[in-house]
Amino acid sequence: MTSTPPEPRVAREPADIRDGEFLARYLEQFQAMLRDSAAWIPDLVRVKELVSAASRDGKKVVLVGNGGSAAIASHVAVDLTKNARIRAVNFNEADLITCLANDYGYERWMEQAVELYGDAGDVLIAISSSGKSANVLRACEAARRASFAAVVTLSGFAPDNPLRRLGDVNFWADSSAYNLVETLHQLWLLALVDLVIGRAEYPA
Repeated sequence: MTSTPPEPRVAREPADIRDGEFLARYLEQFQAMLRDSAAWIPDLVRVKELVSAASRDGKKVVLVGNGGSAAIASHVAVDLTKNARIRAVNFNEADLITCLANDYGYERWMEQAVELYGDAGDVLIAISSSGKSANVLRACEAARRASFAAVVTLSGFAPDNPLRRLGDVNFWADSSAYNLVETLHQLWLLALVDLVIGRAEYPA
């Protein structure tokens, strides 16, 4: 009876080295996105002017998004309202979402929320990493029908995604990685908050 020779040992990198290399590449990707995002500075200034003008007219900012983008919408709505004194709302209450989605369908619940809570002269900020979320697209269309002063979109993935064509100002993150896109979206929007305030350091 012949014995099978043992498999040759394959040298493997320790997990911490592989993880470190992954993170180094990850941060390099984000740094490249940040360098490219400098081109969006004039658009951020324009959005600052739009939301400031709406606020002076007694209007508000409405933010919409799904999943991580919904969390960004909540964060930015709070900071705009409390820190920048720009009244802002989002529609992330479970009872509101389930009520409107149950009655009108998930693809139409944001549209209904914009129609119910939006006013002529408001500004909509619509966030979708893929730029293809049907409910976000319909929210933009509803804002147009309601005579919002402006629609601002934030998207990523394909450069020709449908959301990118719907705004007066359209921010686009050049990546197909959800977390990188969402991180850049949040950075842009929190930079907007600080731009309105005029400084980055202030009391909580």
